[in-house]
Amino acid sequence: MTATTRTARASGAWRNWAGNVTVRPAGTVAPATTEELAEAVARAAADGLKVKAVGTGHSFTTAAATDGLLIRPERLTGVRAVDRDAGTVTVAAGTTLRRLNETLSARGLSLTNMGDIMEQTVSGAVSTGTHGTGRDSGAIAAQLRGLELVTADGSVLTCSAVENPDVFAAARVGLGALGVITALTFAVEPEFLLRAREEPMPFGRVTSEFEQLVAENEHFEFYWFPHTDSCTTKRNNRSAGPAAPAGRVSAWVEDELLSNGLFGAVCALGRAVPAAVPGIARLSSRALSARTYTDVPHRVFTSPRRVRFLEMEYALPRAAATAALRELRAMIERKGLRIGFPVEVRTAPADDIPLSTASGRDTAYIAVHMYRGTPHRAYFTAAEQIMLAHGGRPHWGKLHSRDAEYLAGVYPRFGEFAAVRDRLDPHRVFGNDYLRRVLGE
Repeated sequence: MTATTRTARASGAWRNWAGNVTVRPAGTVAPATTEELAEAVARAAADGLKVKAVGTGHSFTTAAATDGLLIRPERLTGVRAVDRDAGTVTVAAGTTLRRLNETLSARGLSLTNMGDIMEQTVSGAVSTGTHGTGRDSGAIAAQLRGLELVTADGSVLTCSAVENPDVFAAARVGLGALGVITALTFAVEPEFLLRAREEPMPFGRVTSEFEQLVAENEHFEFYWFPHTDSCTTKRNNRSAGPAAPAGRVSAWVEDELLSNGLFGAVCALGRAVPAAVPGIARLSSRALSARTYTDVPHRVFTSPRRVRFLEMEYALPRAAATAALRELRAMIERKGLRIGFPVEVRTAPADDIPLSTASGRDTAYIAVHMYRGTPHRAYFTAAEQIMLAHGGRPHWGKLHSRDAEYLAGVYPRFGEFAAVRDRLDPHRVFGNDYLRRVLGE
């Protein structure tokens, strides 16, 4: 038994944020340097162990599950370099988005776009295709300018558009299939202000004006509350200022009381009494009021997520979004489902990353959720069938049932990714059941 294995057995099981994935690895290691991580990978491969790296567990899938060596990120953190002239920042892979954003803000810098939570590690967010919403600015992976990757034999590759460009192209959304990312270099820009405008809007108006709302706003998204005609819209646009952050009391009421505390309570009630869900949904849809505020990006884009749930999200051609949403609405009522969680709709421009959900096409995302512990399969299965009919691509970090045969058909560059994987990891050191399903042997 290696020292790595002994350490792992003392550390016990690992669970993801939602609690639907539990991992009991043969060994666990938390390297503090690229060299330590490379040595651990090489040793595990020599011992015949599979290797997977985890982040903070915000994926709902088993993408990081392994019974081999589990690499933990908590010691591989921090900013390595800031290059103001090049407009880049390099950070260790285990750094959380919260720490990255706060460090950048302290230096007067910012990412251009981001998702709505900050608890993920940068490598986990990149590897699974985490995205926010944007008319012109894409997912976090689209903002990458370089990365450092430990491959199956313990080699360390430095990758960018000019150095190992084929690996860089694939590894920007790599699912952990090509190796373990140890550092990432992001494009950054001088910090700016965003004016956030949040307001209710009827379902019919949002869907009929969707393309206009996307075109007129740098960042547009909305939430539709099933069993109602109500949506909450969010429009974020750059502002010359001055800053006018949400007041402490109003922010606490909206973000903590209504969006987390009270919402968690009504979700629990809906789980216990499903018949009450439509009435609860109508009350929930009226709870959030219109508000505007102006602040630095990470305080506008992100919000706390304390109510735990399961999620499935599909990326569709943007032109198909409203039709799919109407079909989803009709299906929920036709099947008599009781859905207490809002449906989220966001957008992204086309990008050039082989396995990005926005690869090669302007994209709209439709995400469905269910409160943790509430039966979700009937809803997710029926919703998935609607998304598939529109050529949907599942989010890599969220629940879905697709396999490699289907995915090869909706990703024109799927074969390009597979070829890089075959070259870097022919013996599937980084393989697991999830990758076998979605990428093939």
